Order: sequence, then C-alpha cells, then structure tokens
Amino acid sequence: MSSSISRRRLLAGATWVAAAAVAGNVLGAGVAQAAPSTYTPDWDSVDQHPPAPEWFQDAKFGIYFHWGVFSVPAFGNEWYPRNMYRAGDSANQHHIATYGQPSAWPYHNFINGAQDLAGNFVQFAPKLKSAGGKFDPDEWIQLFVDAGAKFAGPVAEHHDGYSMWDSQVNEWNSVKKGPGLDLLKLFSTAIRAKGLKLLVAMHHAYNFTGFYEAAPAQTDPSLKKLYGQLGSTAENQLWYDKLKEVIDRAQPDILWQDFNLDAVDEQQRLNFLAYYYNQANSWGREVVATYKDGMNGKGEVFDYERGGPADLTTPYWLTDDSISNSSWCYTQGIGYYSIKQMLHSFIDRVSKNGNVLLNIAPMADGTIPQAQKDILLGMGDYLKRFGESIYSTRAWTVYGEGPTKMGGGAFTNPTAGTAQDIRFTRNKADNVLYATVLGWPGSSLTIKTLSSDRINLSSLTSVKLLGSTAGTTIDLPAPTQNSSGLTVALPSSAPYSANAYVLKLSFSGTIPAVAQPTGATAFSDVNYSGNSAPLALGDYTAADLTTAGLSARTISSLRLGPGLQVIGYSGDNFTGTSWTFTANNPDLRNTGNNDQITSLRVQFNPATYFRITNVTNGLALDSGGDVASGSNLKQWTWDGHNNLQWHAEPIAGGYYRLVNRTNGMVADGWGATSDGSAARQASWSGSSNQQWKITNRGGDRYTIANRATGLVLDGGGSVSSGSVTKQWTNGSSTNLQWTFTAL
Repeated sequence: MSSSISRRRLLAGATWVAAAAVAGNVLGAGVAQAAPSTYTPDWDSVDQHPPAPEWFQDAKFGIYFHWGVFSVPAFGNEWYPRNMYRAGDSANQHHIATYGQPSAWPYHNFINGAQDLAGNFVQFAPKLKSAGGKFDPDEWIQLFVDAGAKFAGPVAEHHDGYSMWDSQVNEWNSVKKGPGLDLLKLFSTAIRAKGLKLLVAMHHAYNFTGFYEAAPAQTDPSLKKLYGQLGSTAENQLWYDKLKEVIDRAQPDILWQDFNLDAVDEQQRLNFLAYYYNQANSWGREVVATYKDGMNGKGEVFDYERGGPADLTTPYWLTDDSISNSSWCYTQGIGYYSIKQMLHSFIDRVSKNGNVLLNIAPMADGTIPQAQKDILLGMGDYLKRFGESIYSTRAWTVYGEGPTKMGGGAFTNPTAGTAQDIRFTRNKADNVLYATVLGWPGSSLTIKTLSSDRINLSSLTSVKLLGSTAGTTIDLPAPTQNSSGLTVALPSSAPYSANAYVLKLSFSGTIPAVAQPTGATAFSDVNYSGNSAPLALGDYTAADLTTAGLSARTISSLRLGPGLQVIGYSGDNFTGTSWTFTANNPDLRNTGNNDQITSLRVQFNPATYFRITNVTNGLALDSGGDVASGSNLKQWTWDGHNNLQWHAEPIAGGYYRLVNRTNGMVADGWGATSDGSAARQASWSGSSNQQWKITNRGGDRYTIANRATGLVLDGGGSVSSGSVTKQWTNGSSTNLQWTFTAL
C-alpha cells in the first residue's frame, strides 16, 4: 500500500464495484447460500462460497499493522524498498545520504544487518521484552481489544518479499534472517488467546509484478527470490506456496490480499481459493477472503483502500485505512488523523454496509507510539459505551443525512462530521433504529429522513438517548413528526462528553419502510405498509422486483421521489397493460390495478423541469440561451433562468434526452473521443450522440454518460461560472456527478 500517486493510478480501475451496487438496497446482503462440501479450482465452484459470514458482519472493526523491514529506515513510507532504487526519488536521495548507493548498500542489508555511513548497525531485529527488548505481542493485542477490535492480525508479507513466519519456501523470513522469531505464530497465539478472529494480510502479488522494477538484476538465486526475479512460472508458484503455508500454519479467519492479483496466474488464484475454502471446511469455520482486483467478486469481499462508497452499497464490503495520513508504516515525522476523523468515518462506513480494517504503524523495535495508542483508545472508549449501535447491527435502507459527504471510492480521506450529520444502523431483529449524531445538536434535533411524507411512525414506541455507560439510556419527551421530519427534544446541554451521540428508536414491530428521495418505494400493502422495496432510477423485470424484495403482482402502494414517474406493466419485461404514476399513491385499488404490476420502470418525469447541478462546483448546467446549434454547454450560478432548466425525457433503451427550456435543443456528445472534450447542444436528431444514460451513484448523485462515446458529463472541478461543460472517462470524482432538482 501507499499514498503515492503511482499507487492511486494502479487502483483507479478498482472502484467500479461500488458503481455496480444498487444504492439504498441491502436486501439479501449476507444471506447464507448453500456452500459446496468440497471446492474445485474453478470460478463456478469458488463463486459459491458465502463471502461475508454473520460473524464478520457482526464484528465491524479490525486492526492490522504494517511492520517489518521497511520500518527500519523509517523514511517516506512502506514503499521505501521500491523507491530507494528509483533515481531522483526522495527515498533514493535519503538512502544515498544515509547508507550509500543502493547498488553498494542494497535493501537486503536491512535484513542481514549492516552499518550505515555513520557507523550505526541497522537491521530489522526486534527483541521480545522477555529478552530485554521492547516488543510484546500480548501488549499489542490487549491494546487492540481495548480499542474495540473484533479481529486483528499482521501484514505477514509486504511487497518486499520478506515473510514474517518460518517459511520453508522462502528463506527470507523472520526466523532465518533478522529477529529469529516466528512473528506470525506469536501474533496468532496472542490474538486467539484474546478471543479475536485472526486476519492475515498478504501483499506479495506485487513483489514480482512491478514493485522492484528499478532494482538491479540479481545473479544469486536467493536474491532473485527476494527481489521477484525468478521468472513468471516460478514466481506464480511461489505466490501460491506462501499462501498455502500461511493457511496451514495460522488457519486465518480472514485472508486479506492487496492489489495486483489480476497479474497473478488465474489458475493459481483459483488453486488458492479452493485450498483455503476446503481447509476452512475441515476446520469447521466460516472464513473470509478479500480482494481489490483479480477475483469474480462473488465468493470474496471487496476491499476499498482508504475509502468506501458514497452511499449504502451491497454486497457487504470492507475498507482498509491507516491511522496515519502520511504513511502505512512508521516514519520519522509521521502524521495522524484525529480521533473524530477516524471515528466518524468508521460510523459512516458501518452505516453503508461495511467493515473497517484500521492499520497502525509500530516502530521497528516493536514500540507503538503513544499518539497511535491515544487514537485507538479514543475509539475504544466510544465503542465501549455505545457499541450496541455498531456491533452486530446491520445497515438500514438509508445510510444517513446531513451536509458532510464521505466516501465515493478508494483514496477518500476520513472526514469528521458535524452536529447536523446523522448516520443510521439497525439491530438484526429489525425493531430498533439507531440514529448516531456526529456532534451535540443542541436542545432539539430534527431527523429529516423520518418525515411524515417518507415514513409511517405509528409503531414507534420510544426514542431514548444512549447513556454514557453501556446499557443505559436517558428518557426523552415524545417526539413530533411532520413533513419536515421527526423532531426530538434533547437536554439543553450535552449530558456527557462524547465524539458522537446515539438516539435509540424502538418499534413495536419491524421498522417501517422509508421512501427513497431519489427513487421510488413500492409496498406490498396499502398506505405504504407491509414489505417494501426501494427502487432507484431504472427498469425492473419480475425477477428484478423479486430480488429487490417484492414479488410480481404484490405492489399495493407507491411513493415517488420528486420529479419521478413510475410506469407499471401487467406483463413481464414491460408488456401488457400499463399505468403511469407521477405522484404518491397510497392505494392502487383506486386506479384499478392493485396487485397487477409485474414489471415497472422508474424514470424522470418528462413533464418536469430540472436544475442539473454539478456536485463539486455547485454550478448548474447552462445552455447559454438562444445560441447556434453546436454551441458548447456551459455551467452557471443558479438564478432560476430558463437557460438552466432541463427536461429529462425517457427514450428507448433506458436512455434520456436532455432538452433545454429556452432553446429546445438537446445535450449532445458531438462524437467526442477524448477526455476533456466539450459537451455541446443541437436540435434533436435521434443520434446516439444525443442519448444519455443517467445512473444513480449514491444518494442524490448521478452520472450522465453519452451513449455514443461512453464519456460522462464533467464539471471540470471548482471552475468559474460560464465555464464549459466537458466529458470524461467515468470515475469516482465528484466532478463527474450531478444532482437533479425538480422545479
């Protein structure tokens, strides 16, 4: 891992998984499927592995650590072994000044031990406290327990090729070279003794697929192994053999892997998965394999590096993030995120159907810096008091509300929220809703999501504030609900100090369904009751409706987000009699089609004008007025002018044409072929250049992709009013995301 630009580019393609998720729908997430008694090394078999067992979804929080040979120079980041060989890199310059030319003082000197230019002996050789050193694995794990972690484990091998166990296939290991300790065994024993699940992290796919590309070619066979130079066949076999050793020796509950798996031989990837899953069956345990690339994504859990989705996302996912904002391993002058940044981003990720794996960065001698302990213990204090709103919970159908947006893909920094930000979780019985406020809101809080036009709260029995001590609550007056939200009266000042405050809403039965503000919600009973399914913009066959949670011909009431319409069909695949709904309908019997809808479409209402606003800059899409055909589309500060108003009119194939209110012309991709090309406008001709796929990207955000080019509309960042609207390859940037506000 690294925060370097090169690392970001390597992972740029990994964030597509979030875009494939159905926002706001967690139905089916984590539902156990029948697993084979024996797995075979092919995708059809390993794809049947249940990816996220219940214990994993209950756990929420884990800790691991980047600690190894790269911790010795304590400079730059954990990619020091790579960067020290890259001429002109700051690590290369530091290495030359401190140790000498890399050709004369190579990386493996940190393993074998050698003197630096000042005459100091340097080596990765931590000593146990029992042997007079500063390293105590039991103290580490107790710290993790105190931090509230439910799983933990080491980076057993990073990109540098150094194994932290007594490997029989790699002599460059912590028993034969360096400390003389089987570090994986020490950590595994300590973790199991504390009742935590064991995670083992392996980053070795990149060892032979690019990490040491600037290192000199080796002639010694052993050094070829360390520097990933054995050749493709041998390296792929070694990749598998190391994993097999870790599985057999440690029996990990979670086997986490870093990026570049897609560069590993596919058959070896399949061999690994089948072996791990079969071994887990023999242990009688449910295990988790994670990935960033290189897997089908059916039997394994996707991991976002330093990030997460912008909205609630399925299937169940994981993010790994670091306690440091500058490095994954310890370095001189290392920087840290604040407790609030770490805690609030953690709460946000849990609300969106994910787990968090937090990295710490111990010093080479085994010391964990006090600043890192303080952050962990700060999180642990919160979880000890308010853990019922985190552990063993599940995501609700809405992740939260408020001005602070978090996530949106990989490499999105942890963010502290405000007292206007709320995140939701629910208990597994689905009769308690937790609303976590990321700050003290004052004597009154209005939860907008729980407004009367979105949810029926007649079954709400109590609203209480979780107390400062676990298991306690503070009674609150009965709340009031109207079209603005549910208003809760709170004490005039915070009754205790905390980094977030939790309201516990209890119901006499199942938590009622909430209508989606940017889609439709279908209900099995009249008056918005019974089973429900949140439906984002798009087309739903009978099978799609069943997947969403409602069978065909069971829909009895509908709620629509502003500016939307639903077209219901009596037949599957949008055939038969049709009914169009442009407003909420509490009883479809009134229209003669109760329980008659077999398939449906959720669309923008073509009669509604919209303000289309860029998420990054807040400017509205602008035609410029009565301009010539071929004129560029621009952006302008919203002032209500007709130039800034657009119809989104559905056409065949699930596409839209965007029609300007002033000039009647449509948005046109103009055959653009490259990033940065201008979007234009022209009279409607039916060309695919004028057709756009509008896709929800979480919450109220959409991408607008041209049918001909595949490029999406791009605001260009924080630009000035009057700037040209461009087109760009789709990605996670908010420059490419837009909101539609019905006028």
